[in-house]
Formats: sequence, structure tokens, C-alpha cells
Amino acid sequence: MRTFVLNLIAHRLLIAGLTLLIVSFAVFFATAMLPGDTASILLGQAATPEAVAGLRAAMHLDEPAVFRFFRWLAGLAQGDLGTSYVNNVAVADLIGGRFVNTMRLAGITTLIAVPVALTLGITSAMFRGSIYDRIVTILTIGVISVPEFMIATSAVLVFSVYLKWLPALSFANEVTSFWQVLKVYAMPVITLAFVVSAQMIRMTRAAVIDTINTPYVEAALLKGASRPRAVLYHALPNAVGPIANAIALSLSYLVGGVIIVETIFNYPGVAKLMVDGVSTRDLPLIQSCAIIFCIGYLALITLADIVAILANPRLR
Repeated sequence: MRTFVLNLIAHRLLIAGLTLLIVSFAVFFATAMLPGDTASILLGQAATPEAVAGLRAAMHLDEPAVFRFFRWLAGLAQGDLGTSYVNNVAVADLIGGRFVNTMRLAGITTLIAVPVALTLGITSAMFRGSIYDRIVTILTIGVISVPEFMIATSAVLVFSVYLKWLPALSFANEVTSFWQVLKVYAMPVITLAFVVSAQMIRMTRAAVIDTINTPYVEAALLKGASRPRAVLYHALPNAVGPIANAIALSLSYLVGGVIIVETIFNYPGVAKLMVDGVSTRDLPLIQSCAIIFCIGYLALITLADIVAILANPRLR
């Protein structure tokens, strides 16, 4: 049985590796097809054709895209993210500090969103059909229906423009006290937590309800166990796999949400760096940031699959 479980885990990891390879191919050629010539943009309109041609040769832009792709892929395999076209600095150095900021924002969001979402999702399933369940369901559906940029813009209008409680922009380098932490991270975290929590509540509720409908939970209820006890002691331990999937899938929305939130609040993270790279056609920077987000997404999904495999009672 252990060999079977290890084979399943190895299969998930192999799928993740192949997916990353396919995504790297798509990312490279999608960025390569961005309109505009990178060398001309960097040198400006006054550049001579000779200077443009020389810069293209220096950056290997005159080579076929397939050759450049394999050179870039070989560099990634060795941990070399390349050199920024605009700053002439190693991309790893540019991303280093920004990556810490993005992980800090994602970590704070996770610490707030996961406990709140699990509590609301489990209690909604526990009291299914009650007024409490209906209120939570309506609120979550309402939040899911609103895009991230709308929530972020509304937060700026309410808390910054009208109430003047919080700054409209978030600068992570200004954090020196607890109150400054609240000011810097309050609105980005609120925006991300709303989106992530809403998805997680719905998926957790569905996972717990599916487990409640199983025969062993119904047997516990027939023997006199209260509904909260049946959910917490019988249903919940066997719903760990589906709940782990719900958490991972919900947190994967941070990938898209972080890009929007960092841009709106001018938060100095990897997503904001990637957006700036798109405006300057800094291809190595764009490609590296996209791959980092892809690795984060695949890591969450693969981890959820592995937890689901290990938590499956049939494989014990």
C-alpha cells in the first residue's frame, strides 16, 4: 500500500513538472510576441539602425526564438534567471527583495483568511439550512461575484478618500511599528482575504456536507450524537483531503489577486515588478516573474493532491 501511495505522489510530481515545462514554453513565446521591438524601445526614437541592430545582437534578439528559448530554459535549470534588459542587473537580484514583500503579503492574508474561512465554512455546513447558513451563503456569493479590482477600488474610496483612515498606497519599506504594519497591509490584505475567503468558504462547506451525508456520520446521528459532535468528531477528520484541496485552490487565487492588488495599491512586490517589466518590454524579468507565480500555483495544487492522497482512508 505504501508503494501505491508513493507511486501516486510521484505521478503528481511528474505531472507538475511537465505542466511547468509547458507553461515555460507558453510564457516565453507569449512574451516574445509582445508588440514593439525591445531594442528600439530601450534606445529611443533617436537611435540609428546600426545601434538597434548592435543591441539586438548583444541581447541575442536576432537569433531564432527556439534557440533563445532553450538557452533561457538551460539557465532556469541552473538557477540563472537572466539579466534585465532595462536595468542591466541580474533578474534574481531585482526579484529578491520584491519576493519577500509578496510572500509577506500572501502570508498575512493566509493567516487571516484560512481560519475565518474554515470557521464559517464548517459552521455553515454544521447548521445547513439555517438563517446563519443562508446569510453566509449570500455574502460569499456576493463577494465571489465582485472582481478583485472592484473590491480594491471600493476599499480605496471608502477608507482612504471618504473616511481617511488608511493610506491609498502601500509602501512596505515604511514599516517600523505595529500601527504602520496595519496601515501598510490593511487594505491589500482585506481585498485579498475577501476574495480568497469567499471561495474557501463555499468549497469547505461543500466538502463537509458531502462527508456529513456518508453512512457513518448518519449512524452517529442516529445513535444520539449531536450535530456539532458528529461534524467535529466524525465528519471533519475524514474531510481533511477535500478541505486541503479547498484551501490550496482558494489560495491559488492569490496569484491573480496579488497582481491586481499590488498594482492598485502600488505595493512593491513581484507582481508590481512584472507589470513594470511589461511596460518596458523587459522580457527576462517578465518571464522570470511569470514562472515564479506558476511554480507557486503548481506547488499549492500538488501539495493539495498529496495531502488528499495521504488523508484518503481507503489508502491507509
